This record gives sequence, structure tokens and C-alpha cells, in this order.
Amino acid sequence: MSRPSGTNLALGVWTTLVFVFLFAPIIVIGIYSFNGGRLLTAWDGFSLEPFTAIVERPTVRHTVAVSLQTAVIAAILASALGTLAGMAMARFPGRWTGPFTLLLLLVSVTPEIVDGIALLPWFVTLGQDWSLLPFNNGYVRLVIGHSLFATAVVTYIVRARLVGLDASLEEASADLYARPVATFFKVTLPLVGPAVLAGGLLAFTLSLDNTVISSFINVSGTTSWPVYVLSSVRSGLKPEIAAVSTILLVFTLLVLGLVARVLKRSGSSVTDTMAVA
Repeated sequence: MSRPSGTNLALGVWTTLVFVFLFAPIIVIGIYSFNGGRLLTAWDGFSLEPFTAIVERPTVRHTVAVSLQTAVIAAILASALGTLAGMAMARFPGRWTGPFTLLLLLVSVTPEIVDGIALLPWFVTLGQDWSLLPFNNGYVRLVIGHSLFATAVVTYIVRARLVGLDASLEEASADLYARPVATFFKVTLPLVGPAVLAGGLLAFTLSLDNTVISSFINVSGTTSWPVYVLSSVRSGLKPEIAAVSTILLVFTLLVLGLVARVLKRSGSSVTDTMAVA
């Protein structure tokens, strides 16, 4: 067995240093989530008390609940809209496909701070000036704001899934005089089901850690967990913030692992899906 060359050894060391640089802060947060001190930066012994804050402290419990509820609703909305858009792009292409793809790309690359600045006066106009009361609701604002980018992601995934599938099954269903609605629920939807599930899970994780848009459109009483953490920086971070963040991080990693597993079992990978998209 040949010994590794100096170049390969240097690349290996550099790669290791890059990974350490990227993941060291996450590891530190995980360690300090067991801090029994009053502030996160001052270690005062090992303790599991920070992890009980999500149950014992109403503010922490409420902000986490807001984030989870918003993420679930935003994922469902993004999955529904993204599935329909992806199917239309894959099965009914036309002159509209180019401009619509450009619109999706624009949504994908627009900085979140621009989205937040644009959404805030729009919600104020709809809710206060035009008296459309639902747009004054914090949950409605968060769901709409979080669904923008997530819908584009789901559209990419569903379109990539359908492009790789033969349309003969859907055509056979039509030849057997099945109605379009029946064809959709009995043929098309089962075929794209893994992609829809994967897109929905990704939409959930994207909503769960959305900070910039949430901070702009936030309404009193519906503060999400990332906004709560951001506001806590001024008064000093507490170990409970690291503990809850660690729990959400582990939960997010589990969701992403489930996405990769679903895509793999459906016959595609995350890389292949995004390449087609």
C-alpha cells in the first residue's frame, strides 16, 4: 500500500481544520447547554437544569411552541403550493415556464432582509389600511413569510422528481377514462409522494430557524424562538438558550436525515434532485 503524498496529507489536514472551524462553535454550544451558571459564558458546573426551562418557563415554552406551530403550517402550505407548481412545470411546460422559473430563482436568491423589509409595510397596508384583519395576526404573517422560500424549494424537488418519471402511467389512467382528479390522487401523487414529503420536511426546517424575516414581521404575542434568542443577546445569553437550541439542532438533524433517507428510498439523492432542479 502506497504512502500518501505530501499534497494529499496537506489536503487532509486542511480539510480537518475546516471542519473543526465550522463545527467547533456548535460543539461548544452543546457543551455549555449543561452549564449550571446564570450566564452562558460563565461555566459553573454540570447541570441538567437548563433543559427543564422548555417546560418550566412560560416564555421559553411559548416561543418554542410558536416556532413549531408556524413551521408545521408553513410546511403544509409550501408543500401544497410547491407540489402544484412543480407538477405544472414538469407536465405542462410552455412559454410561461421560463418566466416562472426566473421568478422562483429570484425568490431563492433574494436576501431575507430584503424580503423582511418588503413584507412589513405590505402587511401593515393589508391589515391596517385595508382592514384585512387576518394580516394583523402574527401567525398569518409568519406563515406567509416563511413559506416564500420554502415553496420554491418544494417546487424544485417535485419538478425534479416528475422530470425523472415516465408520464405513461398518467396517460394510461386517462386512456381508461379516469378523471383528472382521480389520476392525480391515485397515480401522480403516489409517484411524487417521497419528493413532497422531503420538500415538506425541508420547508419545516427552513421555517424553524428563520430569524431575519421573523424579526421584521414579528407581532407581540407571537414571538418565535430565533427572535427570542436574538433579543436575549442584549441582556446576556443564558444556558437555557443553549439547551433549547441544542434540542432544536438535534431535531433538525433528524429531520434532514429523514429527508435524505426518503429521497434515497425513492431512487434519487439530494445532489441529483437539486442538479435537475
